[in-house]
Amino acid sequence: MNSQTTDIKKITTTLLTQYQTTRAFSEQLCQPLKIEDYQPQPVDFASPPKWHLSHITWFFEEMILKKFDPAYQPFNEAFSFLFNSYYQTVGERAVRAERGAITRPTVSEVYAYRNYVDQHMAQLLKKPASPQLEELVVLGINHEQQHQELLITDLKHTFSLNPLHPVYKSDGDRTADHNQTNGWTKMKEGIYEIGHTGDGFSFDNELGRHRVFLEPYEISNQLVTCGEYLEFMKAGGYQDFKYWLDEGWSWVTQHRITAPLYWKKAGQEKNNWFQYTLAGLKKIDPQAILSHISFYEAQAYATWKNLRLPTEFEWEAAAAQLDWGKRWEWTYSAYLPYPGFKIADGAVGEYNGKFMVNTMVLRGSSVATPTGHERATYRNFFHPKYRWQYTGIRLAKSVKK
Repeated sequence: MNSQTTDIKKITTTLLTQYQTTRAFSEQLCQPLKIEDYQPQPVDFASPPKWHLSHITWFFEEMILKKFDPAYQPFNEAFSFLFNSYYQTVGERAVRAERGAITRPTVSEVYAYRNYVDQHMAQLLKKPASPQLEELVVLGINHEQQHQELLITDLKHTFSLNPLHPVYKSDGDRTADHNQTNGWTKMKEGIYEIGHTGDGFSFDNELGRHRVFLEPYEISNQLVTCGEYLEFMKAGGYQDFKYWLDEGWSWVTQHRITAPLYWKKAGQEKNNWFQYTLAGLKKIDPQAILSHISFYEAQAYATWKNLRLPTEFEWEAAAAQLDWGKRWEWTYSAYLPYPGFKIADGAVGEYNGKFMVNTMVLRGSSVATPTGHERATYRNFFHPKYRWQYTGIRLAKSVKK
């Protein structure tokens, strides 16, 4: 056996281990669920756990097994339609807002589907993997990790609507953490390199490393806390249009927004603020890091403080000096392609590029992000109104020359 063959086998074994570890973690996240928890979808932007488990399995079946295993027979031909998310290239798909109406297949059938695909993936990955196969499997692993985070945040949104305040896990709060640093990091005027580099995985929207010129600025070492945001609320921040972008003010008034998502008043005292967590309803801790905030709210708060949000380039340039990873952090940057960005051929090309409109960039990661999925060049993106992710606020300020 030559050294090249040995190296290929090592890569294949490592890839199989990564695959199996990732797949097991998805099921581990679902262990606390009751059978009834797998199905509901109260809003169109969040999907049921059963759909997540099916879709991330569909990805490996549709993108890999059907193309790289000539003998593979699909578990159920209808699943290609049921569990396609947005891949136009693959074909028709179920309506996104109606995923919760898909009561069949049953949860047990979904787990059988996962087991079937996992068995065939294991057989495939025990053989030497071509570079193309390895690239797609790694993409699939990262895709599943994205859905692991979504599974948790979607589930929290569903549970939050239940007046019984269900407990997912008694130790599953995820909003109780505090800042470990304070003060400001000073960044000099100059040219900084932005974008992914090296051999590690990245999504295509991180590629195209390029230089940007930044004016001098300072960026906060800590994220905004619940107590700090309460001061904004007490000062009438939600009632004063002067802090808000026009679109944000329309959002606030139309939906009667008066507090961050999951915050509610409870108890006999009117000023007692609580928030729903995956560990149940908890009293607001003023020192805890703020969670579940929209871009509109983040921008309004920054304006109220006579500060601003950092651009995504300012954030990345300073990332090595910051304590990040607790919340997805809103930036004041529209989600746009880097220089030289090219949409890949086929279904994989639909992964990021077609969403580069009407969304804002978030940087970092969150307490729901699977370990190892985070990196300083990661570019998440959502419409400014969304706040069901573990989002937070880091402030910045320009410095006069």
